[in-house]
Amino acid sequence: MIITLDLIQTVGLAVCVYMLGRWIKSKVTFFQKYFIPAPVIGGLICSIIIFIGVQTGLFKIEMTNTLQDFFMNIFFTGTGFTCSLAVLKKSGKLGAKPAVGAVIFLVVQNLVGAGLAGVFGLNKLLGVAMGSISMSGGVGSGASFSPTLEALGAEAGTTVGVAAATFGLLLGSLTGGPVAEKLIKKYNLKSTGTAAQAEQKTAQPLVEKSFFDSVLLMLLAAFIGSYISKLLSLTGLNFPYYVGLLFGGALVRNIADAIGKELRMYELDTISNTSLNLFLSMALMSLNISKLIDLALSMIVILLAQAVVMMLWAYFITFNTTGRDYDAAVMAAGHCGVGLGQTPNAVANMAAVIEKNGPAPTAWFVLPVVTVIFINITNPIIITAFINWLA
Repeated sequence: MIITLDLIQTVGLAVCVYMLGRWIKSKVTFFQKYFIPAPVIGGLICSIIIFIGVQTGLFKIEMTNTLQDFFMNIFFTGTGFTCSLAVLKKSGKLGAKPAVGAVIFLVVQNLVGAGLAGVFGLNKLLGVAMGSISMSGGVGSGASFSPTLEALGAEAGTTVGVAAATFGLLLGSLTGGPVAEKLIKKYNLKSTGTAAQAEQKTAQPLVEKSFFDSVLLMLLAAFIGSYISKLLSLTGLNFPYYVGLLFGGALVRNIADAIGKELRMYELDTISNTSLNLFLSMALMSLNISKLIDLALSMIVILLAQAVVMMLWAYFITFNTTGRDYDAAVMAAGHCGVGLGQTPNAVANMAAVIEKNGPAPTAWFVLPVVTVIFINITNPIIITAFINWLA
């Protein structure tokens, strides 16, 4: 039996998948502890059910995923709005060192992934999917770049990228604490911070007029980004379409900063996060699980190797280039979180160390704000360079 879903029905299923994932996450402490996104939980369950239906011959679901790319592009436009040059300038040299180190590490991750993929006889593009695409990029990046990889012959790119990013969320939370504790004990580091650990964000109420203005601004930035994407294609490199939209968001944000126009980032983040959740739900519920089975062993080895390399980098490079003090140790923990998982993993890692050992105000600002901005800007460019090189 073939079940065909039109555009509205496909989006409706994505909503159900997300709500299921959110409900399960609220009941399972493990998912909360390791920041596993609700769309990943619900989407994987849905894809497994569909896989069983196909394997048993009971049913097959054909979806209309027209809006999947739209939601993905809006999410990356919103990511561009976080790239503020004014924030980077404010951080000065203090923020530059860990940010540059994090950018260099993106290259290392892709070299490790592609190199080990070659050892296992896999397409090296799948190694990049298990490199900075999924590790530093996260689930959204893993799902977004995968169609490009598959178009270049890397079969199962979507499944591998999403699975690697999901596993990375777990690794990101498991590795940061031990690295920081080892550094703190070895060098007898102490907190010198007296400020509050972090500035608490107050939720701003959504106002219809201003929220609509934010929607229009997001769409305008995406419109500008679409032409930036066309300009990038003239370079001869295979830039995914949404990279231009990311730069469109960044351009609008920095123009607003330059003219003193204050943006309602809370509303822009809401639009971006809503788009991300719907995009991930649609991408994950249509995963082809069967393609993952043959790659399971090699994937586990490559991802564990990525975790080891991340811990060594944080221990020797991140710590030594950011001051060799307590804040540097906290930043090393945070880098493990963002280098293998996502920003919430980094914040959680640092919060755990801070709760036990005292405040680290410098690390709290530099790592999740400045470093993540650099990663958001440079990772798509580095990934594109590797894809073009290996393809």
